[in-house]
Amino acid sequence: MTTTKPSNPGVRRPVDLARVHGLSAQAVRNYERDGVLPPAQRTPNGYRRFTEVHAKALSAYLALIAGHGYAASGDIMRAVNRGEMDAALRTIDRSHALLQRDRETLDGVEAAVAILTETTPQPQSRTAVPISVLAHRLGVRPATLRKWERAGILRPVRNPATDHRVYSPDDVRDAELAHLLRRGGYRLDHIADVLRRVRDAGGAEPLATSLRQWRSRLTERGQAMLTGAARLAEYLDAETGPTVSTH
Repeated sequence: MTTTKPSNPGVRRPVDLARVHGLSAQAVRNYERDGVLPPAQRTPNGYRRFTEVHAKALSAYLALIAGHGYAASGDIMRAVNRGEMDAALRTIDRSHALLQRDRETLDGVEAAVAILTETTPQPQSRTAVPISVLAHRLGVRPATLRKWERAGILRPVRNPATDHRVYSPDDVRDAELAHLLRRGGYRLDHIADVLRRVRDAGGAEPLATSLRQWRSRLTERGQAMLTGAARLAEYLDAETGPTVSTH
C-alpha cells in the first residue's frame, strides 16, 4: 500500500511527526487516540492529517515526561486538549510541590549526615512516634514501613504496654532517607546497606555518594520541568492551537 504526500506543506503524516523524535508512526497514532495529541482531521480515505499544532503538542508531551513522568504528563496534555487549563496547572503544581518536598527532605538528610559525622552526637529534641504518624508524614502506608523493617532498613522498638511499634528520632531520620532513596530508584537491599553503614562508625561516605547522585537527579528534573514548561507554552501559543478555558 502506498500513500501520497499531502500537497499542503502544513499537513503532516504520523511518520513525519514520529521521525523527529525517533518514534514509530504507531506511537503517534496512539498518542492521538489517548488524547495526548489533539484530534487530527481525516482524509476521505481515513488517513490522519496532522499539523504544526500537533507537532508542538508532541514536543510538549515528550519534554514534560522528563520532568513530570508519563502519567502526570499525559494528564497535563489531556486536560489542555479538553480546554481545562486549571486542571493541567494543578497537575503541574503537584509535581513542583513534590520536587520541593524532595529537596527539603534531602536537605534534612544531609543535615543528619553532618550530625552523624560529628565527634559528639547532638541532643535530639524530637519525640518517638507511632507507625501511623510516621506513615502519614512520609505519605506511605503503614504496610510499607513494615516492609522496610523486614528488609532491615528500620528497627523500631515495641511499646511494652501495647506491643505497638514506636519510631525514635533516629528511626524517623532513617525512614526519611529510605523514602528519598526509594524515590531515586534504589533497591531495598541497597538502602539497608547504606543505613547499616551509616549506623556504623565512619560509614557515612556511601550515604554522601547517594545523596550527591540524588541531588544531581533533582537538578536534572527541575531543569526538565523548565524545558517542558517552555514547550507547553509554545503549544498553547500556537495560532491554531486549542482554545483554553479557565472553568
